[in-house]
Formats: sequence, C-alpha cells, structure tokens
Amino acid sequence: MKHIRNFCIIAHIDHGKSTLADRLLDFTGSVTEREKKEQLLDSMDLERERGITIKSHAIQMDYTYKGEQYILNLIDTPGHVDFSYEVSRSIAACEGALLVVDAAQSIQAQTISNLYLALENDLEIIPVLNKIDLPSANPEEVTDDIVDLLGCEPEDIIPASAKTGLGIEEILSAIIERVPAPKGNPDEPLQALIFDSVYNPFRGVETYFRVINGEISKNQKIKFLATGKTYDADEVGTLKLIQHPKKVVKTGDVGYLITGIKDAREVKVGDTITDAANPTKNMIEGFENVKPMVFAGIYPVDTEDYEELRGAMEKLQLNDASLVFAPESSAALGFGFRCGFLGMLHLEIIQERLEREFDMTVITTVPNVSYHAYTKKNPDEQIIVNNPSDLPDPSSMDRVEEPFIKASIITKADFVGPVMSLCIEKRGVITNQTYLTPERVELSFDMPLAEIVFDFYDRLKTVSKGYASFDYSPIGMRASKLVKVDVLINGNSVDALSALIHADNAYTIGKKMVEKLRELIPRQQFDIPIQAAIGAKIISRETVKALRKDVTAKCYGGDISRKRKLLEKQKKGKKRMRQVGNVEIPQQAFMAVLKLND
Repeated sequence: MKHIRNFCIIAHIDHGKSTLADRLLDFTGSVTEREKKEQLLDSMDLERERGITIKSHAIQMDYTYKGEQYILNLIDTPGHVDFSYEVSRSIAACEGALLVVDAAQSIQAQTISNLYLALENDLEIIPVLNKIDLPSANPEEVTDDIVDLLGCEPEDIIPASAKTGLGIEEILSAIIERVPAPKGNPDEPLQALIFDSVYNPFRGVETYFRVINGEISKNQKIKFLATGKTYDADEVGTLKLIQHPKKVVKTGDVGYLITGIKDAREVKVGDTITDAANPTKNMIEGFENVKPMVFAGIYPVDTEDYEELRGAMEKLQLNDASLVFAPESSAALGFGFRCGFLGMLHLEIIQERLEREFDMTVITTVPNVSYHAYTKKNPDEQIIVNNPSDLPDPSSMDRVEEPFIKASIITKADFVGPVMSLCIEKRGVITNQTYLTPERVELSFDMPLAEIVFDFYDRLKTVSKGYASFDYSPIGMRASKLVKVDVLINGNSVDALSALIHADNAYTIGKKMVEKLRELIPRQQFDIPIQAAIGAKIISRETVKALRKDVTAKCYGGDISRKRKLLEKQKKGKKRMRQVGNVEIPQQAFMAVLKLND
C-alpha cells in the first residue's frame, strides 16, 4: 500500500488539465506511440471539440522512482460547474490533488470552488503553474496569487508546460514525495467508494471504485449500500488504457467492477460497495442522489418520431444516469418528455448528443427550475412544480418558493460595476466583495437559480469582455413573489411558451416575448393577435397583420358602394378563416424566448 498514490487534477476549464494528463501518461510509458493522441482520456467527440471534460475518467500508471516501483492512480475530474457532485466524489477517492493554474489567465472561480472541495477532504495540494511557455504568460504575478490563496511557499509551486513536457518529471516526483499513501485496514470488511460508472453495450455497467478498507476479489458476492441490491463480481481489475482483469483489488487501490448490471440508475456515484456476507457497518459519507436543477421539455419535430425519441433517451440514460425524463404532452407540440438536467451545459450536451448519435432533431422548450408551491387549504403540503402549467390556481395559492444559489464571480477590477448591475438586474443580493489582488475581485451574490438559467453566463462574459469566471452552489429554497405568464396566440394559450416569472419583471418580459414572437410568426391570411397574460389579465399585445389581396383592384371608377361591398365580403371571409385557421409556430420561436436581450 505504501507504493500507491491516488491523485486528481483540479483546474478551471481550458487551463490544460487534459493535456497535462496526456504528458503524465507519455512520461510514465503508460501509452505506446501507436495509442498516443491529444486529449487521450476524453473519449467523446463532443469533449474533444469543445475542449471540456464531461465524464470523469481514471487511469493507472506505473513509475519507478529512486529504484522503487510505484502505482499512480490518476482520477480525472470534469471541470464544469454542472458536474460538481461528480467532482466531489472523485476528490473523495484521492489523497492528493494537482492544482493547475494557467500562467496567462491566473486563478478562476471554478479553480477556487474545487480547491475548497479538495481542502474539505484533507487532500495534499500540489500547485502547478501551467503554460509558462506562452508569450502572454505572467509567471511571477500568478505565483504570488497562488501563494496568497494557498499560503504555501513560492518554491512549492512547480512551473510546467504540458504542451512541451517541461516540469513533468518534477510533478511526478512531487506526487510521490508529497501525496500520502492511502490509509486503510486490509483486515476490515470490504468498503469501497463508487466514483464513476460507464455503460458498455456488451457487458453492462462498468463501475469504477476506490477500495477504502478490505479487498474485493473475483466472483465475490457484493452489495451496494444505497440501493441495497446484491450482485456477483464477475470481473474486477485495474484501469490502464485498457482494462487489466485481476483476481483481487486490494486496499487503497482503484479499479473497475463488472457485475452485468444493465440499468445505469442502479449504480449511483458516491455509493458504498461492501461484502454481502460480511457487510461494513458504516457507509462512506457524502453520498446523495443527484438532483436535477433545470427542467425543459424535449419534443420531436415530427410527432411520429415519438417512439424513436423515447428509445434514444433510454440509450442516453444508460451512459448518463443523471438524466431524468418523464413523458408529457403539450397542446402546441404534441407528445414529448419533461427532462431534468444538472444545468444548462448538461442540457446542451444532451441535445447535441441526440442530434449526433441518434439523428434526432428536437424542439426544446423554455428551461425552468423546480419550484415548491403551497396552497391556502393546507399550507404545509408542498407541491413540486417542474412545469409552469402544473402551478395551482393563483387564487388558491399561499406562496411559491424557488431555489436560490450562492454565486461567486471573479473578475478584473475594471468590470465590477457592469457585473454588479447585471447581478442586481437578475435579482441578486451582494453578500461579499473581496480583492484577491489589486486587479482581481471576488464578488459573492445570493440569487435565484431561475435567473441564471437563461442567458446569464453569456451576458456575464459580454459585460466583462470575457474575463469574469463564475461558479455557484445551491443554498436552499426561499419564498418569492412569482406569477405565471401565459402566451396566447390567436386566443389559444400555448403551454410550451408559459413561464414562471417574478412579479416585478412580468410586464417587461411579457412585452418582450410578444414582440419577439411577432417577428417570428409568419403572416397568414388573417390577423393573428399575440397576447401575454397573467391569469385573465392581458398585459401586452401585438398583432401579426394579415396578408391581404387587393380585391378592389378590378373596380375602375364607379360608385363607392361597389368597393365597400367587396371589402365587406373579404372581411367576412377573413373572420371565418380566423375561427378555423391554425397558426403554425416555427421552432425558432421556442428558442427565441431564451434570448430576449439580443
């Protein structure tokens, strides 16, 4: 056990985490020349194109240091805020972390939030200053920032460049010297932490785990504590670039387990694996069921593709257990699904994967968060509202609560004003402001999650010229004055466009919505009124004018009554047409509601 080191890499998006992992694999000889490629641990095309890690990976490296053979387990973590629970479980499986900071960009918000996670788990932090070969790098200043943040010595920081391979040897020796060996008791009953799972179409779900106490051997009967189910360990082993089956995986090591589970929802990240015959008494702390934060309806463009979409969603759920969906129907869009996502990036990824992997073009409705409603009749009974149309009648409602978050934004001092006014516009309340350096400020806000779902991130980047970085964590539910704004097109309510909005912003947002829809809905043979309403009260109206034929063109001179007669006849036709006419709403209209500020 004293020759095992478990570590992870924490960094903000695009600070060189995947490239650093590639260099470590090269240097330790874990990959052959033939297997080498950029971003080796990112297996999805989407990850490679966007340069983000979506799924966390683990890989084992063998390294000889001062004549002794060491096993290094690298547990890769996703960098985006949507996947912070997965990051926390990966961190719990390690004893040390490489904190990678870009020498050109300095410390960003996610670096700090993941660093706090690592410190809570008592990890040994090894700071690495990456990209020092860039002409725009500013190593001295960023070194001072890291020293302020960690309270370490400047000589503890390892200057490196993952692109050129500079400093990789120093990083490996620091991992062996500074990261403690795993502590655990081989004689206790088996206790292992699940930190990830991957779906293999031939063998079912492969579970990645770290053994805390005891050992896990092939054909052992095991039990998952959170679900209470027992399985046979058909195969256990360690994770090199390909899997290496072993008879036993011992205390402190990281490995994979195949039990033939076909449903990814049975394997929960953060769960504890134990021996079925002699189970451990204590479950590993920190387990929680992943809760979706953002909800949106996903509908097929053609209603006939509903069954195909269901099949595609089920297959996606095998790969991604944090996706939740339930069937729902809408008067405007037909049959589809109400889906729960971890955040906006997760929603984008699912939508893109549906298009790429399953050729499904889908319509996504306005994303919203999950609210709690309470009625006057029994104010203690909470009704969970995932869809605005589930909201009880306003007259019978006591109050509505919405989820709030603690947002932490790091920006240059020049942009404090615009960032503050953006957050206040989004109903944020400033709780703290700290100057990390004379140039960089950290702002903390309490704000409603619903306000950052739409366009907050894009607008934050715009007002700060791309400098601000943003991170958030949920802080519970708070009562809010919310109203449901309905959109009526030609007198019929379009349920897919309704939204729950704070009472103070309802009028402006309703007005913007109808103006946007007027531009997007094509003209018909009759006038189309577009209205925004709260309950029975209309708060805004626009009209899409009818296409009219000039029926009086053939009247050449003559009495006015002849023209009047033709116009009256046309008017009657238009009136009848408006009663039977059906308004087709283009797909862009559903998406445009998200971008009201453009």
